[in-house]
Order: sequence, then structure tokens, then C-alpha cells
Amino acid sequence: CSALRRKSNPGDSVIRGVVTSDVQAVVRLRVQRPAGQEEEIHGVIDTGFNGSLTLPPGLIVTLGLDWRRRSRAILADGTESIIDTYEATVVWDGEPRRVPVDEANTDPLVGMTLMNGYELRIQVNDCGTVTLERLP
Repeated sequence: CSALRRKSNPGDSVIRGVVTSDVQAVVRLRVQRPAGQEEEIHGVIDTGFNGSLTLPPGLIVTLGLDWRRRSRAILADGTESIIDTYEATVVWDGEPRRVPVDEANTDPLVGMTLMNGYELRIQVNDCGTVTLERLP
């Protein structure tokens, strides 16, 4: 699918992504390192996650993110887990945004808090489009 490689037009207030062959809705994000360099990642849309973003431990180390706290989280299967939370700057809809990042041994996940204020549309088929459009 080439849809994930296409960049959004600056100022169009739309974040674009694609549905993968694994039936995951994925969007491209840029995460800034503390020194300002950016790392592009692909984040899976997770409407069951009420946080902002999860990243795997190795990527958190690579990015050099600042640790903020340890807290309890209820996972999708109902179990409780202790998680470390970091802070990162994510370029979201062309704007830098400071967000908490939960450490998780999974693909990067984009949660509902990061998508707050946007309309999410997903064409659920192989190479379907994913759009997040800013609400008025």
C-alpha cells in the first residue's frame, strides 16, 4: 500500500494512514528526540486505549525519552500492570505536541487522548484509507 508513504499537505488538518493486510489501521507519526531530531514511526490506531501513545522499550531508549512516573494500568484483557511513562514531543497534524508515552512490549499504539478533537474514519479493507480530520 502506498497510502502510508504519502505525506499530508501542510495546513490541511488531516492525518492520513492505511489499513494493513493484518487489518490494522496505521498512521505515520514523527517523534522528536530531546535534541530535536525526529524519528518516523508507524502507530496502530487503538480506540480501546485511552492514553496518548505507547512505544516499545527499545524505541524509548533509542529516542532518549525522559522518564516521568510509574503507574498502574488496566490492560485490554482486564489484568493490572505496572507501567513506566515517559514524555515525548510528537508532531501531530504538523504541530509539536508534548504527550505522555507509556512503555509497552507491542507495536506503537495511538490512543484516544492523542486523537481527541479529531474525526476518525477507517475504510476497513486491505489498503483502505485511514483519516483523522480536525473537528471544527
